[in-house]
Amino acid sequence: MNYSCTAKSIAKDKATIKIKQSNIAFGITPETDATVPNPAELFLGSLSSCMLKNVERFSAFMNFSYSTAEITLNATRLEKPPRIDEIQYTLKIYSPQENINIELLKKNIEKHGTIYNTVKEVCAINGEIEIIKE
Repeated sequence: MNYSCTAKSIAKDKATIKIKQSNIAFGITPETDATVPNPAELFLGSLSSCMLKNVERFSAFMNFSYSTAEITLNATRLEKPPRIDEIQYTLKIYSPQENINIELLKKNIEKHGTIYNTVKEVCAINGEIEIIKE
């Protein structure tokens, strides 16, 4: 399987990434810091979407239902050289079921996520999954 995207920036203005039919704006200047994601935030967004995709995938395999899954990630940046050193996450799954095997779900997310597996090679990822009863 192969992936691709095209990114474009306009000097001293803005930038976008085109992926399939989506255009994602991102910041390249200090003026855009408060309004659009920066590259590090897009990186976290990629990991978030990978993990949420696997919640959906494994809900079918593990035979559980949920209405919403929500993930919050926080990253620690080191300065020299600039890089993400550690990522912490909290994944909340809103479900009428209380008997979801959280350990198995976590193991599956960590084992089968393309982005997750790529990122864990270069920085620590730690987190927890909470089931919120509906």
